[in-house]
Formats: sequence, structure tokens, C-alpha cells
Amino acid sequence: MPNRDDELIGSVLSNAASQLRGSLGNIYSAFNRIVTREMREGNPELDKNAALLYQSYYRMLRLVNNLTNAAELYGQWELPMRNGDIVELCRRICREAAGLAVLQEQELVFLCEEEEHIVAMNAGGMERLLLNLLSNAMKFTGRGGRITVGLRFVEDQVELSVSDTGCGISQELLPTLFDRYRHVERMDPAPHGLGLGLPICHHIAACHKGEIFAASTEGSGTSVTVLLPDEQQPTAQIHDIRFDYAGGFNHTLMELSDALPSKAFLSRWMD
Repeated sequence: MPNRDDELIGSVLSNAASQLRGSLGNIYSAFNRIVTREMREGNPELDKNAALLYQSYYRMLRLVNNLTNAAELYGQWELPMRNGDIVELCRRICREAAGLAVLQEQELVFLCEEEEHIVAMNAGGMERLLLNLLSNAMKFTGRGGRITVGLRFVEDQVELSVSDTGCGISQELLPTLFDRYRHVERMDPAPHGLGLGLPICHHIAACHKGEIFAASTEGSGTSVTVLLPDEQQPTAQIHDIRFDYAGGFNHTLMELSDALPSKAFLSRWMD
């Protein structure tokens, strides 16, 4: 159970995120009225400058979402489950992310032997988990690198893995990798964020009665594995609750905004 200090921190973070979200919405609306899509398409230099602003907007929106979820880390955060095709979900996300990874001269592949597989999951939560892992992999993998997403069904478990050929993680950091927000001295310097992405992934996995762990060797890449129960919900217990955590914006662009170059936000990429 959260203590009083945790509840206070959670309340402050939640209120700050709510106020920032409102201001960001006003900024976005005003900018779209000042600089239209047609103006950007007809002026490459304007489009380039607008892309920098849109990237900053998406990064701030991602930060606000992470602050919202960070507040929930201090309380009781539950995710309603619904039966869904986890293969299709992962395939779609990887297809969208692979087109953007090309901008960094990276190869992203999805490997799964099954065409479909129905499990009880929270689709929005699993999408955020996978996109967060892909964002980390893209950030720490250089040009010419490879990112592999694997999905397997072994015994009674779903095994989702994201592996890269990047710089790797020191053995010293691995033990606190999923709770670095509690270890200020181990948080990444800018522009790598507040260290909230992996703790949120850990919590999403826990909400699915699963676990998440990482293996890495400095200079040889990192592999993060998520293990979830391979089970389905009884039909009578299915929750049909829909919530767009990205507020209608492109989920993939938002979650990968820290990892992508600004050209990913040119008008032709933001359909």
C-alpha cells in the first residue's frame, strides 16, 4: 500500500501533468492555425523548421504521459484486460516503427512463427510497453544497427523480446534498470529522459501478472524479455474500456520521438 508521502508525490505529479497537457493542447492548436499543412508542403525550409517544433511537442507530450503514469506508480494502477491478438498488435507496431527506423539507417525486424494468438491483455498497455522498449533500442543503437523483436509462446507463457546491437548496459546499472527513478544518481543525462520508461514497462508487465528482465554486455547490445501468462479472459469478464493515452496523436511518433531524427516529423511522415 502507498504511504502518505507516496500519495502526495503522486498527487503533485498528476496535477502537474494535467496542467502541462492543457497548455500543450493550446500550443498545438495555435501553431496549426499559424502554419498550415499546405504551407509546409509548399515550403521545404518552413517544413524543416516546423518539424523541429513538432518533434519537441511530441517529446513533451510523451513526458507528460510518463509523468501521469509515474504518479500512478505511487498508487494502485490497474489495467483492464481484454482478449486480443498479440501477434497482430506486435506486428503492426513493428511495421510502423520499422519505416521510421530506416531514417536512422537501422533495420527493425519482427519474428514470430504464429500468424495469430489470442491472449488476455490490455492492448494500450502492451503497445506502450513495446514502443518504450523500441525507443530505448533505437536510441542506443547506432547507424547500421539491427533491432529484433521476437514473440514466442512457450509452455504457458508469452515471451516477448526486444534485442539490439547497440552499445549495451554496464553490469552496475542492470540491477536498478527498472526502478532508476528511485536512484537519481543513476538516471540518464539529457536528452535520454527521466528514466521513467522502463519502470512503466515493469508496471505494465506486473499488471499482466508477468515479469520483465534485461541481459546486456557493454559493446554488444541489450536484450529485454517480457514474460506474460498465456491465458484468456472468460467472456463475461471482458472489459471494453477504450482510452487514447496519446490524445489522438500518432502513438508511434510520440513514443519514439526521443529516438527519431527531426526529419521524421516532416509533413510527409506525419500522416
